[in-house]
This record gives sequence, structure tokens and C-alpha cells, in this order.
Amino acid sequence: MPAPGRITQWNLPTGPGVRIAAGFKNGETIGGNLDSLLAKLIVTGATREQAIERARRALAEFEVDGLATAIPFHRAILEDPAYTKEFKIYTSYIENEFKNEIPAFVATVAPVTTRVAAEHLVAEVNGKRFEVKLHTPEPVVKRHRAKAAMVGGASGTGLTSPMQGTVVKIAVEDGQSVEIGELVIVLEAMKMEQPLTAHKAGKITNLKAVIGETVSSGTVLCDIIDA
Repeated sequence: MPAPGRITQWNLPTGPGVRIAAGFKNGETIGGNLDSLLAKLIVTGATREQAIERARRALAEFEVDGLATAIPFHRAILEDPAYTKEFKIYTSYIENEFKNEIPAFVATVAPVTTRVAAEHLVAEVNGKRFEVKLHTPEPVVKRHRAKAAMVGGASGTGLTSPMQGTVVKIAVEDGQSVEIGELVIVLEAMKMEQPLTAHKAGKITNLKAVIGETVSSGTVLCDIIDA
């Protein structure tokens, strides 16, 4: 799910039939009050099959780091036979049938200069794609993976915020009993609401969330202890 953060890598795809409409650059910070749209990727082709292949390539080249985006989701859709071959997509297909096996987002640490990079130029001749490399003095980025954050906002008894956002709803109170999956708090970020549900059954204690308050990723919002 898209989330606020600082862009630490911003590499846009190029090539025949590929167009990007974007207004951001590497190093800029995306706040929680902005729209979740960072860029538009427009891909065209002479046939649907060609457009899909170009879209796959463009999404593979599209690199954004420092914050979660929907790029992995779009890549997954373009590998789903229900979309690419059978075309059995309908309005609620994602909610009802899409198999979400997309790994949780893991941010990387600051870039480290390692070697001279090659600039990639892409051309299409008679329906065939050719790639040319031009070596330039610009450095590339060596990416060191940081340790994965806790997925789902749960750690032991604590229910934590999985992202930066504003508390817009509190569905429980101190001392209340909850079941697994029951709504506890709703956050809002980038004009989208993110419900936080109980990761275990138990009793709510130490409820710290306040409606209208902005919380950071990892903030403990309450504890759920065994009843």
C-alpha cells in the first residue's frame, strides 16, 4: 500500500511506447497529506500483447525506493493469466480472486557509491527491442537491505502503526475485550484510510491513540493483553 516517506531512488523507464508523467525527483519527501499518486506510467502498443510486454518491461525498469508504492502490485497483475490471457477480470476481481503473494515492502538504507554506471538506451526496430549501453561517470547505487519491519503493525502485546498517518477513528476503549481481526483504530495517510485490526484476542490496555494526532511508523497505539 502506498505510504509517505522520502524518495531514495527514482529511476524512470524509457523506450518505445513508454511515457511517464511525474512531478517528483530523488531526495524529495512525500508527506501524508498529499495524494498517493506519484507518477503515471502510460504504455501503448500496436496490439494488446505488445502493450502488455512493453508494460512488463517498463515496470521492471521502474525503480522507486524509500517508500512503499503500488509498482509490485502492477507487476503482479501483468503476470496474472486472468488479465493477460483469459481476461476474466471484473469489478471486484482483486477483492475476490486475486492471490496476493506480494512481499511486504522493505526500505533500503542510504545509497553507497560503488562503480561507474552504464546508461541504457532502448530502441525498437521492426518490432524487435535493442538495448545500447553508454558508460558515463555517474555512480550507481549499491543497495543494502535493512531488516524487515514488523508486518501488520503487531509486536507481542503492542499494536503499532505500520506507517505514518493521522488517527481518524478509535473503535475501542481501555478495558474492552476484542477478538482477532476486530477493528481497533483507523489511520489516514495520502487520502487513504488504513484500518488496524487486533492481531490477537484479549483486552485493550494503554490506549494512547488520540483522534487527529499524527503518528509515526512503529508507534505503539495500544496493548492487547490476555483477558
